[in-house]
Amino acid sequence: MLTKSLEDLMNDQIANEMFASNQYLAMSAYFEDLSLPGFARWFRLQAEEEREHAMKFYDFIHDRNGRTRLQAIGQPLIEFGSPLGVFEKALAHEQKVTAQINNIYATAVRENDFASQAFLNWFVTEQVEEEKNAQQLIDTLRLIGDRGDALVMLDRELGAREPGQEQDGAES
Repeated sequence: MLTKSLEDLMNDQIANEMFASNQYLAMSAYFEDLSLPGFARWFRLQAEEEREHAMKFYDFIHDRNGRTRLQAIGQPLIEFGSPLGVFEKALAHEQKVTAQINNIYATAVRENDFASQAFLNWFVTEQVEEEKNAQQLIDTLRLIGDRGDALVMLDRELGAREPGQEQDGAES
């Protein structure tokens, strides 16, 4: 059974993951407006992945005889300035999510909740991957600069991503 503090933090995380899903969908829409369908697809898949993360918390709460309490979700950003700006905001968001996951994990450690620690290990590993992918794309976009031909090539590469596949081809 979950403690009240872990149940509350995990319910907060459901809202955080759903916000992330909406934010990534807004980023996808931004790229649709720029006629960069590969970038748009990449972020749409990211949005779906974040919803899956929320459902993992939802299911875990119920598996541990807790109660899910859905919360309001904030308005996502819709203006980003540039493709690079989108990925910089995505990285900042992933760093925030990492801090949230780490906080939940630290609470599970303090409360000697080994089942929650085991569950959260997947998220800790996932966050390393998420931050790495965002940073690599930032680095690539900085190398590309204003070269439209390179941006179009990267757009095609990102558009080839399959559901459940990270940027480097590893399964999530």
